[in-house]
Amino acid sequence: MIPKTILTPFFIGEPEPRLETIATRDWILNSPALATHTTPQQRMTILYRALAAHIEDIARNGGMPVSICGDCLSSIGVLSGLQHAGIHPTLLWFDAHGDFHTWETTASGFLGGMPLAMLVGRGEQTIVNGVGLSPLSESRVILTDGRDLDPGEREAIAGSAITHVRQPEALLDMPLPAGALYIHFDVDIINPADAPAMRYPAPGGPSAETLQRIFLRLHATGQIAAISVSAWDTTQNDGGKSQQIALQLLKTLVYGETTA
Repeated sequence: MIPKTILTPFFIGEPEPRLETIATRDWILNSPALATHTTPQQRMTILYRALAAHIEDIARNGGMPVSICGDCLSSIGVLSGLQHAGIHPTLLWFDAHGDFHTWETTASGFLGGMPLAMLVGRGEQTIVNGVGLSPLSESRVILTDGRDLDPGEREAIAGSAITHVRQPEALLDMPLPAGALYIHFDVDIINPADAPAMRYPAPGGPSAETLQRIFLRLHATGQIAAISVSAWDTTQNDGGKSQQIALQLLKTLVYGETTA
């Protein structure tokens, strides 16, 4: 499958102009006009409905869509596009956080802490319904790492049918599901010692080298149907270190390229 990258330079429905600077001429820029007086859910519904259409088109034509956005909520558009193209994957969710809050568990009300719950039909469903997504069965989700969980979130994940792989290295040896895989990669999973420019850094976590080995294994399966990336914090100046490491890891997933 030929990879095709779609860049959505937004964070929770707000423009992220610094993210747009990474685009190359062959990327698709997903930046539809947004009404100024709408809720974040309404703005993201517009953004991710457009993203879903791009994903569907690429997948229907035998390509592998690669989505880059400022937040994890974009995964709703990616999965919707895959479903409309007739692809029903297992989701591997790489993240330092669980993103499994609902309105009943969240203390902050932050939508960015809810997307994985939304994808499986829990909690806030405005964007899910707006992009025409059918909720994913929890048994088709593998949460990898998720080292920084709030109490209500931890209980919800423990009581769900999601597979929680707390040590990412386990993916090097454990059997992987058959069929199509959708890989979501929130770059804050990377140990902050390697990639410090994160909005919500969590101590510990896998090194970039460990993730590279895991991503090489995933690439080698030939099962990856789509990839989405939730980007680094573009407002922090770390000399481009986090961006470089994140994009190199993405190349490993897409092309099997390494830094070695």
